[in-house]
Amino acid sequence: MGKKVLVVDDEKLIVKGIRFSLEQDGMEVDSAFDGEEALEKARAGQYDMILLDVMLPKLTGFEVCQQIRDFSNVPIVMLTAKGDDMDKILGLEYGADDYITKPFNILEVKARIKAIMRRMGTKEKTAKTVEYGELNLDCESRRVYIAGREMNLTAKEFDVLELLVLNPNKVYSRENLLKIVWGADYPGDVRTVDVHIRRLREKIETNPSEPKYVHTKWGVGYFFKG
Repeated sequence: MGKKVLVVDDEKLIVKGIRFSLEQDGMEVDSAFDGEEALEKARAGQYDMILLDVMLPKLTGFEVCQQIRDFSNVPIVMLTAKGDDMDKILGLEYGADDYITKPFNILEVKARIKAIMRRMGTKEKTAKTVEYGELNLDCESRRVYIAGREMNLTAKEFDVLELLVLNPNKVYSRENLLKIVWGADYPGDVRTVDVHIRRLREKIETNPSEPKYVHTKWGVGYFFKG
């Protein structure tokens, strides 16, 4: 069965072009043209990925992304016409997994989508459940619990935590984390890693400024203290 993608953009020609290209690759494509419609469809449908423009009528892409994160961990790729790095980082702050800057080459979009889906689809499924103190990581269901309470992590946040937890006390540089989790062809920079680590700590740590689980080795990188 082909993957199902929701494309959200108020420029109908862009949606039409992306739809045509993805359908040529056997994907099922749904579309929305404003923030409210996008949110409604995201709640009602089961999507493998959402391409979400930042500048939308009714609700911005950031607002839509943030609200989707209240009920779904579906991978979200932000589409932005702005080249400012702060907009890209802001997109990640709201729970996006990746971003693509307009104008873009449709081949780049397809390559990014396939890379993310490949990592999601081929991720090793194990029955392993890892416990460290109050933290419980279920690798099969991709769920994380702290003291029995489920934490709502995004796909990338889970990927980062899973890598660190399964390799306790091993220090990963920001460059290595970017390469392993996002892929060697990912065009973003290491600040993407910092944003995800900070957001991850805010969710799983009682006191993010004094972390219990995800630690920083200054000048080197990040590690999970086992």
